[in-house]
Amino acid sequence: MRMLVDSSFLLVIFVGLYFTSWISYLLFHTLAEGFSIIVASSMFVIAWNSRKYIRNPYLLFIGIAYLFIAILDLLHTLAYKGMPIFTDYDYYANQLWIGARYLESATLILAFVILRQAKPFNVYLIFGGYLIVTCLLVATVFYWKVFPVCFIEGSGLTPFKIVSEYVICGMLSLAMYILRRNKDRVGPAIYRFIWWSIVCTIISELAFTFYVSNYGLSNMVGHYFKILSYFLIYLAIIKTGIEKPFQLIFRDMNLLNMELNLEVEARTRTEREKEELIEKLQHALEEIKTLKGILPICMHCSKIRDDQGGWNRLEQFIEEHSEAEFSHGVCPECLVKFYPDYLREKPGS
Repeated sequence: MRMLVDSSFLLVIFVGLYFTSWISYLLFHTLAEGFSIIVASSMFVIAWNSRKYIRNPYLLFIGIAYLFIAILDLLHTLAYKGMPIFTDYDYYANQLWIGARYLESATLILAFVILRQAKPFNVYLIFGGYLIVTCLLVATVFYWKVFPVCFIEGSGLTPFKIVSEYVICGMLSLAMYILRRNKDRVGPAIYRFIWWSIVCTIISELAFTFYVSNYGLSNMVGHYFKILSYFLIYLAIIKTGIEKPFQLIFRDMNLLNMELNLEVEARTRTEREKEELIEKLQHALEEIKTLKGILPICMHCSKIRDDQGGWNRLEQFIEEHSEAEFSHGVCPECLVKFYPDYLREKPGS
């Protein structure tokens, strides 16, 4: 039922955006990009305000990173052809798009590097690093104007733009592979949504490899898949974070508790084994001390008196106070003394 509601909501968005393209493609583009910007910004708000509780570095890292991806997407929207804001240069929008997608694909890979770190990362250091990278990207586009041209009106995409889209798809494919290897760390539901989100992003990027107009059908298809991609991220993180905050925030804490419980059980078992071994050693030492003590022994029959005053045969006493066992036999002297007939009957004696 819930999935039906979510799918219906997405269908309404798609249909509504399609009708807005009849009025103005610029309006369609602004609304489509606005949706992804809102989703990415919301991811940051949830991650940043929950940073003291989230023990999953993957979610926290991409939550911080997507703020700066949203900033680049916002500048891309404002610089899009037809917007009366940045009119001194015709290439801003496509350059900012490529910069944002490179940053997004690199983030999805780096997130797993952070995930495998034993120590929690410094959120302020990550925030500062992304701020510097974003400022440098913006400077290469707006200030230095050294970012390669990606689209030329009338001739279409440049080789740099096409190659970059394929490189980005390759990076996203690598992120999918690594995500699959680490799916137990993020949870089954979040894993499925993020995995399909990356698939939609790859399709979106492929759609942007062959359009010849910023207002063309291929461009529209690419934006539809981008909306779907961010909608899946919304289901994975934002909706989970709002409706099931304990599942998102305390998932790793529960995993940590399970690991600690297993470790406690292992240590308890080891301690119990050590105690049993110590008891056996102490018991053995007590027996050894008993045997080393002064033992009252009969000078005629060699019986030994125990602590209760009873007299026991020597071999019985030793068997009870040690692990030794006796096997009876006859020595040569006793054989001559007690069994002379046996010796006379034995041939060659």
